[in-house]
Amino acid sequence: KSLFCLSFLLLLLNKNIPVNKKIAIIGSGFSALSAACYLAKAGNEVVIYEKNATIGGRARQLKKEGFTFDIGPTWYWMPDVFERFFSDFDKKPSDYYELIKLSPAYQVYFGHLDFVTIADNLPEIVATFESIEKGSGKQLQQFMAEAKSNYDIAIKDLVYRPGESPLELITIETAMKVNQFFSNIKKDVRKRFKNTKLVQILEFPVLFLGAKPSDTPSFYNFMNFADFGLGTWHPKNGMYSVVLAMETLARELGVKIETNANVEKIDVTNGRASGILVNNKIVTVDIVLSGADYHHSETLLDKNYRQYSENYWEKKTFAPSSLLFYVGFDKKIENVEHHSLFFDVDFDVHAEAIYDNPKWPEDPLFYASFPSKTDANAAPEGKEAGIFLIPLAPGLEDTEELRERYFEKIMTRFEQLTNQDVKKNIIFKNSFCVNDFVKDYNSYKGNAYGMANTLFQTAFLRPKLKSKKVANLYFTGQLTVPGPGVPPALISGKLVSDLIEKYQ
Repeated sequence: KSLFCLSFLLLLLNKNIPVNKKIAIIGSGFSALSAACYLAKAGNEVVIYEKNATIGGRARQLKKEGFTFDIGPTWYWMPDVFERFFSDFDKKPSDYYELIKLSPAYQVYFGHLDFVTIADNLPEIVATFESIEKGSGKQLQQFMAEAKSNYDIAIKDLVYRPGESPLELITIETAMKVNQFFSNIKKDVRKRFKNTKLVQILEFPVLFLGAKPSDTPSFYNFMNFADFGLGTWHPKNGMYSVVLAMETLARELGVKIETNANVEKIDVTNGRASGILVNNKIVTVDIVLSGADYHHSETLLDKNYRQYSENYWEKKTFAPSSLLFYVGFDKKIENVEHHSLFFDVDFDVHAEAIYDNPKWPEDPLFYASFPSKTDANAAPEGKEAGIFLIPLAPGLEDTEELRERYFEKIMTRFEQLTNQDVKKNIIFKNSFCVNDFVKDYNSYKGNAYGMANTLFQTAFLRPKLKSKKVANLYFTGQLTVPGPGVPPALISGKLVSDLIEKYQ
């Protein structure tokens, strides 16, 4: 009896002995699934609550008449981040899904049958640049060497820091590159390259970070290495294969997932998150982690427990929203690659309509993806699945009339640019825009990509992973550290799980 009492006392006093917690995770996007895996591996009891009927958050899937579309992300970049995630569980991506490297990676249209094709390797891309602008091949090699150096610093070190303190950025490597945080991508690219086509191709990848090239620090040229250096990939059966892989891993680790489970409130007791209200039922937990939209997550709290005011969110620079169309064609589409960008109109004018003077752009740039070019499972034989995207300012008016008008705009241009008739071959189309981002994801102003990575919205300057006002309340996802995009979402899940283990 005495031995039992002594053992129990030692257990209470020994802070190094882990105490497993009951954790509720709101949402089932990439960051939430990532965090769930890490937290379950640590021995916690983890339950995910997803408001929609299917998991994946913004990376859900649409199936219709034999066609399959990724509703959200369609680009698989930075494969090393996915490999690092799965390796943390002694797994590999290939244990769950097949990756196909796209060759070519993508193409960029600038006019009628006037396009630049980006190969799947740097030497060929260098040759393409040199053929367009004499001397640009050597410039590109130098630019890419710098981009690779930044990538190594960013991905192998900086982005895996939780944004708790500015001291996280103080390393020998970043000190040497401090000037790159005060210059910008636009200035650096245009200093080296004069040809408009090459400039736009090099400025395009930072759009994944959600900001204009002129507002994106030079250090972020590591996205160019992600593009030209690591290549563009396609998971067989689409990006949703990655969601399903993470779901399988999570369930293997003991995570429970509930769909059609709308979280209506985060309960706070004595300054600590104590539970959530789900479908009018209280669920008591030790820790609440929200992978839902950060702004929305805080509205689930009483006002005195919110860290950030409406004025705070209003002043932030958000990444764009999008108008998307998922189109089934009854024939194969010609003169396009799996990924095709249409930059035949003024890049800066469209960017101004997103960031400086928010409005529907008169002549929008747009992007098109044809997954059935690579993946036979994306469309019935002899047919084509097409995804079309127009970047938009968040918070714009969204009506069916506007959607139809812009579909007509881009399809007319698409026909002219690619020299083919396709409108008459449309079997169906579904659209998704600002109102849907709000309805399905509780997205702030219907943004699609989160908060932009500008100088003053980087690292420790982003909304915090750990609540400053409520104990045992945490956040993850594209509005917090490290930022927008699928690879950063995976990293965000790891960062917040590490913080939970650190503070609990």
